[in-house]
Amino acid sequence: MGLAPGALGVLLLLALAGLGVLGGGGWSWAEAQESGRAGAIAVGSDHACALLDSGEIECWGANRSGQANAPSGRFRAVDAGRVHSCGLGETGAIACWGDNGFGRADAPSGRFGAVSAGGQHSCGLRETGAVACWGDNRYDQADAPVGQFKAISAGRWHSCGLRETGAVECWGLGDDGQADAPSGRFRAVSAGGRHSCGLRETGAVECWGLNDDGQTAAPSGRFNAISAGGWHTCGLGEAGAVECWGRNWFGQTAAPVGRFSAVGAGGVQSCGLRETGAAECWGKDDGRADAPSGRFSAVSAGGWHSCGLGETGAVECWGRNGDERAASPSGRFSAISAGGQHSCGLRELGAIECWGNTGSGQAAAPSGRFRAVSAGGYHSCGLREAGAVECWGYDRYGQTAAPAGRFSAISAGWFHGCGLRETGAVECWGDNRYGQTDAPAGRFSAVSAGGQHSCGLRETGAVECWGDSQADAPTGSFSAVSAGRFHSCGLRETGVVECWGLNSDGAAVAPSGRFSAISVGDYHACAVGVDGAATCWMVYADEVDAPAWLRQPSAAPAVDLGSGRIMARRLADGRVEFGWQPADGGERVLPRRRYLPADAAVGRWLRSSAVEVDGVELGRIAARLRADGRIEFAVRPSDGERILPSSRYLPVDAEVGRWLRSAVIELGE
Repeated sequence: MGLAPGALGVLLLLALAGLGVLGGGGWSWAEAQESGRAGAIAVGSDHACALLDSGEIECWGANRSGQANAPSGRFRAVDAGRVHSCGLGETGAIACWGDNGFGRADAPSGRFGAVSAGGQHSCGLRETGAVACWGDNRYDQADAPVGQFKAISAGRWHSCGLRETGAVECWGLGDDGQADAPSGRFRAVSAGGRHSCGLRETGAVECWGLNDDGQTAAPSGRFNAISAGGWHTCGLGEAGAVECWGRNWFGQTAAPVGRFSAVGAGGVQSCGLRETGAAECWGKDDGRADAPSGRFSAVSAGGWHSCGLGETGAVECWGRNGDERAASPSGRFSAISAGGQHSCGLRELGAIECWGNTGSGQAAAPSGRFRAVSAGGYHSCGLREAGAVECWGYDRYGQTAAPAGRFSAISAGWFHGCGLRETGAVECWGDNRYGQTDAPAGRFSAVSAGGQHSCGLRETGAVECWGDSQADAPTGSFSAVSAGRFHSCGLRETGVVECWGLNSDGAAVAPSGRFSAISVGDYHACAVGVDGAATCWMVYADEVDAPAWLRQPSAAPAVDLGSGRIMARRLADGRVEFGWQPADGGERVLPRRRYLPADAAVGRWLRSSAVEVDGVELGRIAARLRADGRIEFAVRPSDGERILPSSRYLPVDAEVGRWLRSAVIELGE
């Protein structure tokens, strides 16, 4: 959400000030000092846009609302908001695209010199210096004050402007102090999620507002540009180095080394513009679609991770590793299945082994011999050697209540399951809100349970799906089918993969080539090529691939977060205090925000501020009051997945002042 100076007067002011980059708004933009492949870059919540030297705009990333579908034509500025984008045309007219809720994309007519796309509103700076805002105005963030400004920045629920005198004025939501701009003279301002930052005339950065992740704790030194993102901030130093601070859940503050001419901080990602004009981004990239090298006989795509079965029987998983769902076990397996937040494998002797999140018991596999296993959203199912189906885990919709009788194949979906009878009939059970368990009659050779739909492969090779709108399968003959959470893919008899379902144009795009196996997860899919190589790709709606000239640096080396315990004690005033104790006996760590109020609502999770050990952020501690009076604790690592230790309750009658501890929690990488 940014600032994009376009009027001659503003550009002249920058030149006279010797300021190569005027820092962007909320999630933000920045203009390059020198020409190159791109002249400006803007980072939104989870998409980004670049202004090329040709004046054209190119966007990539999330595109569910069309925020990455930039219009044709020539522009002189661009900005990316939460789920929409805006560009400043060469004539001074503003064009916006993407989500138009609250009218955030309905730009007014007239000539402007700058534009800024915020959370659910937008602002423009007219050539006269007046500010015009449009869109969501529930917090008065679109009620711009009268008078003349020389810069504007729209944040999530507030806006800030830079007066011609150098004073910053903010308006809109200010419950965290994000609209309480300090006095004095500035040369740039940027409004973020719930904080704001300004660049003093001396080059010093000053931030205000919410600081739960350190996003307002600006480093010392002199900067040429500033960009406030969702929960983090980035600045461009005078020497061209980028420095970021605040929330780092996805590596969005781990700026690469080297010289840049611009920087933008978004929601979960940051981007910089090299002096050559090449863009480089860092932050959210969970790696679920980054298949390792080697030869595989099977592959399975889960929620945020994937697993492959090597030709030797070894399992290798990749992607997000919360709860160690991608922590590949040793030994030989004959089958593998990646679920929502857990994985299961079938040992060569028929035993099932599961790992990852087991908060609902989905990884607590029963003993005995099986011939197949399937990991679903929060439950799992196994096929006994006798043909009986046994399921375990989350059962709100009856998805573990498999019918009696003999089956030849099983598939666990998100909240339902399906099995293939020995007669070829399909029978499904569990959640049926979308008709996903209403299997059609007739004979099938395979079945796959997805999110809110199911698909079966007829003996003729035709695919038939049922459930929600993702069930519109293409005609023709297939040899395999896989139903994901929002889309499906089939393997043609020629080895070609074809996908359908949720996507901006109604069909997920599959890679070219010939394959022997296919698996679809939440937002990605994986396939095994005829050469044994695994290939994965993102097929979620509405994702636009980054342009070829964009450099995405390789992931930083993994940091071992180690293990520890949650410590908690009751206080005399009725509150509960909690902290973290490293398992190696290190000093207890007490986060700044670490109290559960005496009047906490039953069942509502509250979380601490970030817990850091030796400069490494481990995540946050979560606590909630249960109906029986006990306090339940969990850890939410930086990847956002809550971990529940086996021993995690503070008793009702716990002695006041006495520290009690949970079971050991393995955070891993």
